[in-house]
Amino acid sequence: MYTAALLPLLAGLPAIAQEDLLRTTSEPGTRGGKLVIAQRSEPRTFNPVVAIDQNSYGVNARLQADLIHINRATQKTEPALAKAWTVSKDGTQFTLKLRRGLRFSDGQPFDADDVLFSFKVYLDEQVHSSQRDLLIIAGKPLRVEKLDAYTVRFTFPSPYAPAERVFDGLAILPRHLLEKDYQEGKITQDWTLNTPPEKIVGLGAFRLKQIVPGDRIVLERNPYYWKIDAKGQRLPYLDELTFIVVPTQDAQVIRFQAGDSQIISSLSADNYAALEGEQQVRHFKLYDAGPGLEYNFLMFNLNDDIEGRSPEIARKQKWFRDVRFRQAVSAAIDRAGIVRLVYRNRAAALATHVSPGNKAWFDSSIPVPVRSLPHARELLKAAGFSWTADNTLQDSSGQPVEFSIVVTSSNAQRNQIATLVQADLKAIGIAAHVVPIEGRSASDRLLNTHDYEAILMGLVSGDADPTPDINILVSNGQTHLWHMGEKTPATLWEAELDQLMQKQLVTLNYQQRKKIYDRVQEILAQQLPMIYLASPNILVGAQENLGNFHPAIIEQYTFWNAEELFWLPPAGK
Repeated sequence: MYTAALLPLLAGLPAIAQEDLLRTTSEPGTRGGKLVIAQRSEPRTFNPVVAIDQNSYGVNARLQADLIHINRATQKTEPALAKAWTVSKDGTQFTLKLRRGLRFSDGQPFDADDVLFSFKVYLDEQVHSSQRDLLIIAGKPLRVEKLDAYTVRFTFPSPYAPAERVFDGLAILPRHLLEKDYQEGKITQDWTLNTPPEKIVGLGAFRLKQIVPGDRIVLERNPYYWKIDAKGQRLPYLDELTFIVVPTQDAQVIRFQAGDSQIISSLSADNYAALEGEQQVRHFKLYDAGPGLEYNFLMFNLNDDIEGRSPEIARKQKWFRDVRFRQAVSAAIDRAGIVRLVYRNRAAALATHVSPGNKAWFDSSIPVPVRSLPHARELLKAAGFSWTADNTLQDSSGQPVEFSIVVTSSNAQRNQIATLVQADLKAIGIAAHVVPIEGRSASDRLLNTHDYEAILMGLVSGDADPTPDINILVSNGQTHLWHMGEKTPATLWEAELDQLMQKQLVTLNYQQRKKIYDRVQEILAQQLPMIYLASPNILVGAQENLGNFHPAIIEQYTFWNAEELFWLPPAGK
C-alpha cells in the first residue's frame, strides 16, 4: 500500500487573480464530503499514454486534463486548458490560447512546453500510443508549434473534420517529470499501480492519494485545479473520490444498497428492475438514458500469426475467414431474444457498431439482422459445409464445426449472451463452448497472445463522432482487434475501410461525411469482422442528495463531471 506525501499547504497558492480560471455554469455547491464509486477492476495503469481500458480512462480523466473538452451532457466541445482558439480559413490550422498561471498537481507551472512534449509523445511511433491514430491524417502527422509560452498552433495536413473533438481525452503530460524517461525510451513503463502516488501528477480535478492494489484507489482534491463555480469557489467540491474494486455487478448492487458506494454505473436490466421499488425507501434515484455508445459483439480470430503456434486455431480459421460462415453465424443469432431476455427490452439490437443512441451518425437504412435459420443454412451450404444425420455441421473435409467462445467471467450480461448464442448456433449444427475467464486474461489473449477461437466482448466508443473508432477500423490501427498488427489491409474491403475512414476525416461538410460513414457501416454489416449484437441502455443510479448529477451516454456515464458533484445539505438546513 502506498500513501501520498503531503504537498504544500494552500497558503502557498498564488491568488486567484493571477490564474486564468474557468468559471462553470453549473449549480453552485457545497464543499466537503467523500464519494465512493464501485468499479469491476482496478485501473491497469495511471499512464494516459498507454491506457486502453475503461477503468483506467475513468480514473485517469479525474487526474488529468485536456486542451479542449467534450461536455458529456451537451456532446459539444468547450474550453478546457485552452481558453480560446481560432481556425484558419482553410480549416487546417488551429491556434490555441492556453490559460496562464495554472499548475500541475505537484505545484509546478504549466505552459506550452508541456503541450509540445505531450504531443511529441503521442505522435512517436516507438511509443505505440493508441492516440496516435487520431493524429495521423492521410498518412501524415499533425504539426505542433509553440508561438509563445501560452500559444500553440496545430497544423493538420489537410482540413480535419473532428479537429476540435480530437483534443478531448489527450491528457497534457508534465514535461518536468516525464521528459527524461521519454528520452530514455522508458515512458511507457511509468505510472504503474506500484508507483508512489506523489509521483503521479496531472492537471485534473483530483490527485492520487492512496493505492491499495486490488481494493481501492483514493483520490483527493487537487488544490491547484483551474475551475471555479459561479460564486468563485474553487472546484472540486468533494474532499475525496474513491474507486473501490467490486468484481461483479450483483456485488456492486449490494454495496450500493448498503450505502457503501453512492453511484452505480452500467446497471443490468435485472438489477435495475430489482432496485426500482427501493428508490424512495433507500433515498436513491435510477435513470434510463437510452441506448449508449457501447456495442457487444462476437468476433472470430482472424490474426495471421497463429500458423505454427496453434495448428488447431489455424485449422478453424479457414472457416472464420469465409465471410459466408460469419454471415451464417450472424443469421443464426436471435438478437431480439438477446434484447428481451438479457436486457428486459432496455437495449437496442445492432447491425453495426453504431447504436441508435448515436443520433448524428446512426445509419437507419441498414436493417438489423432478423434470425433466419434457413438463410444461415443456405450460406453454409454455399460455403461447402454439410450436415450429418444428427444435424452436426461439418466442413468439406468432414471435420465437425465446433469452437470456443471466450467471455469475461465478471460480466453477467455477456455470459448470458454467450449462452444464448451457444443455443442459437446449436440449431444449425455448430457446437460452441462458452469459456468464461478473468478479464485481464481475456484482454491478454485478445491483444497479445491471440490464443482464442472466438471472443464475445463489448467496446464503448469514446465519442459520438466516428473518429475515436478509427484505431479499431483501419487495418494498421493499434486496436484493429480482428487482425492485430496488420501493416497493410489483408482484403479489398479492409482497404476500402481504410480509404473511407481517412476520407471522412478530411470532409468538413456533415452530410457528405455522414454519407461516407454510412458506407463504412454498410461494409461492416456485410463483411462482419465483428458480429454486432446489442447496445444496452445506459442504466445508472445515485444517491438522491448528490448535486449536479447528470448521466450521459458518453463514458464516463455518471462521474464525467466529478469536479462539480457535491452533497446537498439535509432538508431544512
